[in-house]
Amino acid sequence: MKNFFKRRLNLTITLVLFVFGVMVATFVTLIIMGTLLDYFGVITLPESQNPLFVLFFFCVVTGTSITAFLSKKALNPIRKVIESTHRVAAGDFSVKVDIKGIGELEELSESFNKMTQELSSIETLRSDFINNFSHEFKTPIMSIRGFANLLQKNDLTKEERQEYLTIIITESERLATLSSNVLMLAKYENLEIVIDQAPFRMDEQIRRTIILMEPKWSVKDLDINIELEEVTFVGKEEFTQQIWINLLDNAVKFSHYGSYINITLAEEGNEIRFTIQDQGVGMNKATKARIFDKFFQGDTSHARTGNGLGLPLVKRIVELCDGEIMVQSELGIGSIFTVIFYSKAG
Repeated sequence: MKNFFKRRLNLTITLVLFVFGVMVATFVTLIIMGTLLDYFGVITLPESQNPLFVLFFFCVVTGTSITAFLSKKALNPIRKVIESTHRVAAGDFSVKVDIKGIGELEELSESFNKMTQELSSIETLRSDFINNFSHEFKTPIMSIRGFANLLQKNDLTKEERQEYLTIIITESERLATLSSNVLMLAKYENLEIVIDQAPFRMDEQIRRTIILMEPKWSVKDLDINIELEEVTFVGKEEFTQQIWINLLDNAVKFSHYGSYINITLAEEGNEIRFTIQDQGVGMNKATKARIFDKFFQGDTSHARTGNGLGLPLVKRIVELCDGEIMVQSELGIGSIFTVIFYSKAG
C-alpha cells in the first residue's frame, strides 16, 4: 500500500480525479448554499433531499465516465510529446512532433521540433568538429615529432638542422594559429549581443589592415588597388578587423604571383558595401557551396597554409554585425567577396 501511494498517477487518472473532485466540490457548495438560504428563509428546500443525492450520484458517475472515455484521446498529443522526449533522451534527434488544433500544444510542438533540429545540428557539428579538429591537430604534431626525432641524430649537416628547426617552428605557429582560431570562433558562435559598440572610420581600419598584411602580399609581388570612401561605422572594431584580415589573407594566399587585388568600400544610404577581388585560382560550384563550413579546404595545394576556419569566422562576425557576405567565383579566373552591412552607418 505504501508503494502504491508513492507511484506517480498517469495523466488520465489525474484528469478523472480532478473532474471528480470538481463535481463533488460543486455539489457540496450548492448543498451548503441551499441550506444557508433555507435557514434564512430565502428559499424553501423540500423535506426529502433524496432526489438531490440521486441527481448528485448520477452526475458524478456520468461526468466521471465521460471524462475517462474522452481523456485518452484528449491527452494523446501530450503522450506523443512524452514519447518523443524519451527518444530524444536516447539520442534520436530526428524525431518530430506534429500537433494541430490547440494553440498551446501547437506552440509546444513547434518549440520541440526547433529544439530537436538545433540538437541535431549541434551533434553534427560536434562530430565534424572532433573529426576535423583531431586531424588538423594531429598533422602538425606528427610533423613536429618526426623532425624533432631527426634532430637527435649527430650526422646532420648545419643546413639540414636549420631546415628541420624551421619546419618545427612553422608547424608550431600553425598549431598556435589553429588554437586561436578555434577559441575565437567558439567565442563568437556563443555570442548573441555585441556590446561596447562605438563609431569608427572603417576605411582607415581597412588601410591599416592592408599595411599590416604587406609582408605577405609583397612577397608575391601583388598590386593592391584600393578605392575606399570615407565611411563611419557604428560597431566593435575588434570584430570587423578580423573580417579584413581573413579576407585579405585568403585573397593573397590564392592569388597568382604578380597579379592584383582590388579592394573597394562604398556607402549608399544605410548600406555599406565592401568588396575584395583577386585574380586567383577561383572555385568551382561545389567548393563555393562549402567555403563557410568549418575546416573545409577546397584547394588542397594550400592546405598546409590554412585550417578552414577563417571564412566561417568571417561569416559569424558579419552576422553579429547585422550584415551578410556573398561570394562570386570562377575556376581559374578568381573570386569576389562582398560584405554588406545594414543600418549601422553613423
